[in-house]
Amino acid sequence: MTGTQMMGFIYQGPGVPAELGALPKPEAGPGEVVLRVGANTVCGTDLRILRGEKTKGVALGVVLGHEVAGHVAQVGEGVTDFAEGDLVSLPPSVNCGVCGSCRRGYEHLCENAHLVGYDINGGLAEYMLIPKQAVARKQLVKADASLDPAQLALAEPLSCCLNGMDNYRVEVGDTVVILGAGPIGLLHLQLAQMAGARTVVVSDPSESRRRAAESLGADNLVDPTAADLKSAVLDLTDGEGADVAVLCIGRPQLVNDALNVVRKRGRVSIFAGLAGEGWSEIAANLIHYRELTVVGASNSGRQSFLRAVRLIESGQIDTKSLITHSFPLQRAAEAIEFVASGEGIKVAVRPD
Repeated sequence: MTGTQMMGFIYQGPGVPAELGALPKPEAGPGEVVLRVGANTVCGTDLRILRGEKTKGVALGVVLGHEVAGHVAQVGEGVTDFAEGDLVSLPPSVNCGVCGSCRRGYEHLCENAHLVGYDINGGLAEYMLIPKQAVARKQLVKADASLDPAQLALAEPLSCCLNGMDNYRVEVGDTVVILGAGPIGLLHLQLAQMAGARTVVVSDPSESRRRAAESLGADNLVDPTAADLKSAVLDLTDGEGADVAVLCIGRPQLVNDALNVVRKRGRVSIFAGLAGEGWSEIAANLIHYRELTVVGASNSGRQSFLRAVRLIESGQIDTKSLITHSFPLQRAAEAIEFVASGEGIKVAVRPD
């Protein structure tokens, strides 16, 4: 490999194993920035792409990875907000700014978005080019240089959780049930606490993940394979049910579980994406007669991302303890498959 090349983890097509290969090292053109990747944390979406379960919008030959942070290696002509060595991260969606969703302020739902790790080369590489449009639209965010890049990479999922909570709301004194104690569930747990929840219940079959939730302050832990979640929640709420339930595991059968644990006029977030078309057979009368509010959450915009970075910088949200395993870039495929094992919490791929 020459000095003008780098290594990257390249998507080969649906169901075809991605490969680590040599690519041209990017150079910053006018308005662009080149990032030396410090860490790319692995998401369940990466696993679904790698296994051929998620193909829409993923370009053949793209470098995978969208939860990325690193240091500025080069700035292009006209870039004045960043300098070599700055620690930075960015949300993965580069939005058009002119479609109906963008005009209404929902840029994270842009109809013409280009996505890092989908059709823009992502963070599972030694270097990454930040497009001119992303730089111009102030998507690149500078962070405290003392942060571990892996901590900062989690600004992406945290920003998605912030967007989700803006939809489902947590009010002071609420009881919140979180289904799933993976990294997303543990972020929602911390946000619920920050918002003033009186009680946060976390349900997960994994003992190690329940212990992680406990260490982050969960008030009640439920093993759904050994206890009935609905009964446990009703016992805690004088038979009324929780104010909020957040589904953080993409399993269709759990949608009804979330609907069943909230009170009348309770709020349910279907935060996790489900496989394929995401079909789930639900008890719609629960929504009808109990006047439930059911909301979704997808992606995040610039403001949510900026909030996420500042929360991580301040230490108000702990992302450091969520990083339980690290792999070198040469073992990126192994790192992504490791997510399916359920061991640990969050996996980081560190090119260095």
